[in-house]
Amino acid sequence: MPRRVLEGLVVSDKGDKTVVVRVERRFMHPVYKKFITRSSRYMAHDAENRFKVGEHVEIQECRPISKRKKWETIEKK
Repeated sequence: MPRRVLEGLVVSDKGDKTVVVRVERRFMHPVYKKFITRSSRYMAHDAENRFKVGEHVEIQECRPISKRKKWETIEKK
């Protein structure tokens, strides 16, 4: 099964080997037909502590590394 790949913005790098990435998605409201922006925060594994706050990164699904960390960083956008 292919792994999901998402693109987002690093909002926190305070954890060791961990970054928090905010991923935004846009969709049309089913009744009002207006576009809505929603965001989700994902904790991602960053083994070398390469990424800093404000950078755009790609993350992909991986095996569970800890209780809340099931994503890993791939590259900088």
